[in-house]
Amino acid sequence: MDIAADLHVHTTASDGRLTLDALPTAARAGGVEVVAVTDHDTFHPGLDAPVSVRDGVTVIHGLELRVDVSARTSEDGQTASGDTGKRQVDLLGYGVRRTPALTDELDRLQRNRVERGAELIERVESYVDVDLDVEPRPGIGRPHVARAIDASDAEYDYQGAFDHLIGDDGPCFVPREIPTFETGVELLSEACSVVSLAHPFRYDDPEAALSLATELDAVERYYPYGFEVDESLVDEVVEREGVLATGGSDAHGTELGVCGVPRKAFAAIRTRLPEAVA
Repeated sequence: MDIAADLHVHTTASDGRLTLDALPTAARAGGVEVVAVTDHDTFHPGLDAPVSVRDGVTVIHGLELRVDVSARTSEDGQTASGDTGKRQVDLLGYGVRRTPALTDELDRLQRNRVERGAELIERVESYVDVDLDVEPRPGIGRPHVARAIDASDAEYDYQGAFDHLIGDDGPCFVPREIPTFETGVELLSEACSVVSLAHPFRYDDPEAALSLATELDAVERYYPYGFEVDESLVDEVVEREGVLATGGSDAHGTELGVCGVPRKAFAAIRTRLPEAVA
């Protein structure tokens, strides 16, 4: 598949390892011409324009926002049917502009991330009886804590930290505050050119998650799940609802282009985005 764009990439602004300066080289190594920076709950401080060009690579400023769908209501005010299992989904916003409302919400979420990070660290250190070389800071997430566990004297590696300690059902898990689906869609729709549902097959009920596409611009069609999925379900939604098909590697490391959007599909997305600023 001829991948033109990797539209799901995390950097050191949240829980990734890729720096903005290293992004163009990583993009070329991965064979992609376009990269969307989609850090968790934050604007990337080094990106001012919705779309820019850095060393020959088009960079789309985006973000990833987790939202709560458990209390989603329909147009008639009744509670909507369809349970996504964990009752949380992730939304991807592309071509983001710093609106006051979204800025305020992201500031609130980052404060909560710091508080949650401190509690995660405290719980792990107490439960495993180790000292973790990590400090709570804006942007901190569970991957930071998992890396610190892996590097500590604890018997768990990175994946083991999630599997046995800080995963959703783990003894050291700490939930975090997230906005409702309605609030998230409203904030992102006002600030972004395209709002997409992220990785629909990572939820307990993919069909329920895909039903949210009626209120979005796009669905993440291309994603490296690592397990078999029925991609025809996404294709049916894309065709029926007339939404865009986005995709990306969900990179938290430095390798890009593992998955992404083919050239033809990206052409449709590009028409919705502002012109790039050099």
